[in-house]
Amino acid sequence: MRPIQRLLALTLILVTLLSLCILPGTAETAEDEITILFTHDLHSHLLPAASETGGGEYGGYARLMTVIKEQKAMDPDAILVDGGDFAMGSLFQTAYPTSAIELRMMGAMGYDATTFGNHEYDYLQSGLKSMLNAAVASGDPVPPIVCANYLPPVEGQEGYDATLWDAYNSYGVNDYIILERGGVHYVLFGIFGFDADDCAPNSGMVFEDPAAKAAEVVSTAVAECESKYGTHPVVVCLSHSGTSGGKGEDYELAEAVDGIDVIVSGHTHTTLREPVQVNGTLIVSAAEYGRNLGVLKLRRDGDGVALKSYELIPIDENVADDPAIAALVEGFKAAVETDYLSKYGFTFDQVLVNNPYTFDTVKQVSATPHESTLCNIFSDAYKRAVEQATGKKVDVAITAAGVIRGSLPVGNVTVSDVFNAASLGVGTEGELIAIYVTGKDLKNAIELDASVQPLMNTAQLFMSGVEYSFNQNRMIFNKVDYAMLRSEDGTLTEIQDDKLYHIVAGMYMGQMLGSAEETSMGILTITPRDENGTPIAVEDLVNYVVKTESGANLKEWYAIADYLDSMEGELDSRYAEPDGRKVVYKSLNPVKLLRNANIFTYIVLVLILGIIIAIIFITRAIVRKIKRKKAAKVTV
Repeated sequence: MRPIQRLLALTLILVTLLSLCILPGTAETAEDEITILFTHDLHSHLLPAASETGGGEYGGYARLMTVIKEQKAMDPDAILVDGGDFAMGSLFQTAYPTSAIELRMMGAMGYDATTFGNHEYDYLQSGLKSMLNAAVASGDPVPPIVCANYLPPVEGQEGYDATLWDAYNSYGVNDYIILERGGVHYVLFGIFGFDADDCAPNSGMVFEDPAAKAAEVVSTAVAECESKYGTHPVVVCLSHSGTSGGKGEDYELAEAVDGIDVIVSGHTHTTLREPVQVNGTLIVSAAEYGRNLGVLKLRRDGDGVALKSYELIPIDENVADDPAIAALVEGFKAAVETDYLSKYGFTFDQVLVNNPYTFDTVKQVSATPHESTLCNIFSDAYKRAVEQATGKKVDVAITAAGVIRGSLPVGNVTVSDVFNAASLGVGTEGELIAIYVTGKDLKNAIELDASVQPLMNTAQLFMSGVEYSFNQNRMIFNKVDYAMLRSEDGTLTEIQDDKLYHIVAGMYMGQMLGSAEETSMGILTITPRDENGTPIAVEDLVNYVVKTESGANLKEWYAIADYLDSMEGELDSRYAEPDGRKVVYKSLNPVKLLRNANIFTYIVLVLILGIIIAIIFITRAIVRKIKRKKAAKVTV
């Protein structure tokens, strides 16, 4: 063979070998491009909000869209998903059942799927049905909804509603969907957690065990994908269950179910700076209210995936608005003013008062037992509003840490700010109820605040009309050592066990009393009653919603807004600092440990004393036995 022919042949062989090496690498690189963009707990926060610390802002859909576009420019095949609670948290939620603003916004932003969170049921089954139908009727693009284990009752079950199932089918709510992007197939399915179910007491839905249902869905969906497309999918669970301290329900879900590659963990408003890895599953969370866009990049690892990179991109004032999304938000804002706020005589950005004081953030409200000046405003506002609406004296008004959804900013406080802070629910929630309780049960409520908070921080209570203190070193369920009624002029009155007291609280808090009692193991019972002392079933609390003069239900946010509006432009200086209505302290002083002790403390003390006496007798018996043995040895 001539030299030139040998050279050509050698070149051909080299090219062939290189092509064999390159082609598999190219295929691997294409399949290697797995990018998941994610959010959760957006809570109708279409607009940016003021940062609780350090100035600046966070969130806002127009800014979020800008970052989504930047990420998709780098990886056009990235998928965008959400972990539920997309509704309920700002004035935009008022159009939830009629306009489905949240889903239409997510459709415009290109979400590939979302799931239901507990707050999607705040308007009950009827509101959910109306919202789904409104989304379809709008003709706008909307994201698929996946939810496998939290569904309406089927025919033959209590609560069955054929029209709700029609709405599900019309919208296309499914257990899971299979999505293809850039040659990669994804199984996206939704799971609803135990605590989320507890937080939706009136949803009317049927709850199935998350792990059992997830295992079933993974098996079915993976088999379908492999059968139809000949490829093993990336399995992504959109879970409204949550994580806490790196553990929690989604940790347990990943531990119990094989084959889930990624869990987008919503519900607990968690920020995971690094994914939690459990049983081959990556658990991710990006915080609430659109504070961040989560960016998870993966590569194939057999039938599973391996982490390439993970980032939480802040959505703040340094991000420019996307013009198209900003225009949509403004349009919906005008609609809310016309359709909702006009009934109350307010506008979206109306300034109610100037606030020179720094109040607790939401996390600070529930973090430690304390008197919160923010919550003092809320409970005082509820008391005032109900007294004006009914003409009846209110003894005590109560709010809870778990219903506070935002703080009041320093500077101008607008109607929108107030609504964001007190937006939990609308439907039968977010409304004030007026009931009666016995003095004994009122004391139990105060003790509930003192004893249950460490076990259930959302149960911390804040009250108007009482003054009390508790020693954190005292026996659980007997931490309160002092409690009196306190009138506006400072007059103190003893709480009598057998007397009825007029109480005001939010509907949501009233409906959650059972959970608080359960946490106290039934020791601290609180029975709502009517003015004659007849007990009221929790499901009947809707009949005790306070009406305004016009006959409308009295909303929590409106009570606060009207109270602030009455201050003539400057927030009352009484809220500059705590006023002593709730004193929390620690002391080992025996007098303070036993002051006003109840039977529970004395029973425990007797038990402890009995154990000490038993130990003394046993010790003495052992010592005597040893002495006898020594004496016997000496004698021998």
